[in-house]
Amino acid sequence: MEALITSTITVAIAEIGDKTQFLSLLLAAKFRNKLAIILGILVATLSNHAVSAAFGVWLSDFLIGSWGGWIIGGSFILVGLWLLAPEKDEATNNQFDRYGAFIVSALLFFITEIGDKTQVATVLLGAQFQSTLIVTLGTTLGMLITNVPVIYAGQKLMSQIPLNFTRMVAAFIFICVGLLSIFVNK
Repeated sequence: MEALITSTITVAIAEIGDKTQFLSLLLAAKFRNKLAIILGILVATLSNHAVSAAFGVWLSDFLIGSWGGWIIGGSFILVGLWLLAPEKDEATNNQFDRYGAFIVSALLFFITEIGDKTQVATVLLGAQFQSTLIVTLGTTLGMLITNVPVIYAGQKLMSQIPLNFTRMVAAFIFICVGLLSIFVNK
């Protein structure tokens, strides 16, 4: 249960103000079929995070002993510091719009998530909890908790969220998880 709750909360908070959340906003403005966008995000996140969590579980075999806890904990701390940096706006590309909301959402979300903070966090959570299924479910739930309201409430919701404060809270949580990983594995 701890793995599910930690994965859900850390990714949900880290996702606020992330480039994939802005992608959700863009997709919602571009396509009328909101359910297709959500399903595309679900498929993209499940596949991307399943691979990421599995990689983390595999990686944990090499992170045995106290130094493994230091590496995982230090990585969480680095991701926490990375969260403090605001996302850069990326140019949008309309060349795939003809494929429909589901395909466009799944492809763009999957590609955008590669190397993203939440993907790195999923690898770390997989390494920490050594459960591909639970971490994937938790991180996917966290992504949906944060992105579905944006799809339906869009601009109004985004204007109400203090992104700098949210980034600081997310960074604090990641740093705390990192410190716990270091000190629990001593």
